[in-house]
Amino acid sequence: MSRLPLLLAAPLALLLSACTQVNVKGDPEAWARAMSADTTLRVATYNTSLYDDETGGLVRRLESGDGGARKIAAVLQRVRPDLVLLNEFDFYEQGRAADLFQQHYLEIAQPGGGDPLRYPYRYLAPVNTGVPSGLDLDRNGTAGASTALAGESEASRRNRGNDAWGYGLHPGQYGMLVLSKYPIDAGQVRTFQKLKWSAMPGARMPVDPKTNAPWYPADIWSQLRLSSKSHWDVPVRTPSGVVHFLVSHPTPPVFDGPEDRNGARNADEIRLWSEYLSGDSKPWLCDDRGRCGGLASNARFVIAGDLNNDPVDGDGRHDAIVELLEHPRVLRYATPRSAGAAEKTAQYAAAGIVHRGAPEHATGDFGPKAGTMRLDYVLPSVGFALKDSGVFWPSSTSPDAAIADGSDHHLVWVDLDAAVSK
Repeated sequence: MSRLPLLLAAPLALLLSACTQVNVKGDPEAWARAMSADTTLRVATYNTSLYDDETGGLVRRLESGDGGARKIAAVLQRVRPDLVLLNEFDFYEQGRAADLFQQHYLEIAQPGGGDPLRYPYRYLAPVNTGVPSGLDLDRNGTAGASTALAGESEASRRNRGNDAWGYGLHPGQYGMLVLSKYPIDAGQVRTFQKLKWSAMPGARMPVDPKTNAPWYPADIWSQLRLSSKSHWDVPVRTPSGVVHFLVSHPTPPVFDGPEDRNGARNADEIRLWSEYLSGDSKPWLCDDRGRCGGLASNARFVIAGDLNNDPVDGDGRHDAIVELLEHPRVLRYATPRSAGAAEKTAQYAAAGIVHRGAPEHATGDFGPKAGTMRLDYVLPSVGFALKDSGVFWPSSTSPDAAIADGSDHHLVWVDLDAAVSK
C-alpha cells in the first residue's frame, strides 16, 4: 500500500462545515502540482466509530486524547487515500470535531501509522440522526422528547432516539465526513437529507404482518425521510476530471420488529443510488435545494459507504445491494479482500457461525451473534480501470493488527486509473 509522499503545501482549501460555509486558503502552486501528479486515484470508505452518545462528547474526547481516534488516524496514514468517506463521525455545525481530528491526529504521526497526513479539502453537512421528528415513529404511544432531560431513564432515552428522523441521541450523531486531496466543487454538491421515503416509486412501505395494513399511519408515512443520515453527491475535481463521490450510510436492517421497518428502509436507501444512476429524468428525486433528477449519464462516480447490507448473509434485504453491485454503470471488479477477514471468519465457523459469503470479503467483525460480514463498499463507475483494491484487516500475527481494531469495521480502498476516460 505504498503511496506517493504527501504534498507539504496546502492548496486552496475549501472548508465546508455546512452547506453554505466555505473558507478558502492555501498555495495555488501546490494545487497545480497536485493536479499534475500521478493519475492513480485511491478512494476509500471507513466506518470510524467516532461518535458519542452525549452532545459534544466527541469533541471532548478528541480534545483530551482518544485512543480509538489515534488508531483510526494511524490506519489512514498507512493507507493514505486521496479521497475518503468517514462514517460514524459526529457532525458539528462549525466542524470542530473535524478540525481536531485533522490537526491533532492525522497531522501527527501516530504509533503504527505513517507520515503525518493532511487533507486540504473536506465536506460535512447536517444529517438526520438525532434530529427530533415530533412524531411517534416507533409506535409506542409517545413521541420522544426533543432533547435529553435531567435524570432521563433508559426507556426515555431509547424512545427519543427511535423518534428522531434517523436513530440518534443528539443531532449529528453517526454523521459523515468526506476528506479529499483534491478540490471539492461545493456549489454543485447535492444532498438528499429531506427526501421523503414515500416519494420513491415502489417504496417498500412497512406492513404489519398481523393485519396486513401499513405499519405507519398515512400522516406519518407521508412525512418520513428516506435517508437515516443523508445521501450526498460530492463532485471532486481530480487531475483527470470530475468524479462524483456518492456517499451514504443506510440504517442497519435490525433493531425493529416483525414489520421489518429498518430492513425496508435500508433496502430503499441503497436503491436510491440505483435510481440516481438510472437516467436524468427523475422528477420525484429532488435534492435539498429543489433540483430534481438523477446523475448525468456521462458522469463518472464512486459510490462509498457502510451500506449495512451483505450480499448473502445477515438480516438485510439482499436484493437491494445485489441490484446496486450489478448496475450497468457500476464497474465489475474482484471484491476487495483481507487476510484478517478470512482468519476471523474461520474462527467463527469453528464456533458454529457459518456464513455463505467468501470469508476474505468481510469488512467487519460484529460479534459472536452476527459474525463477520461485508457491509462496506467502494464501487467505481465504468470508465475507470481498477489497479488494485483491499481491506485494511491484517491477520492477528501482523504488527499492523495493533492499529486495526479502532472500529468494528475496516477501511476498504480501491486504486483507480483516473485517466482511462474523461
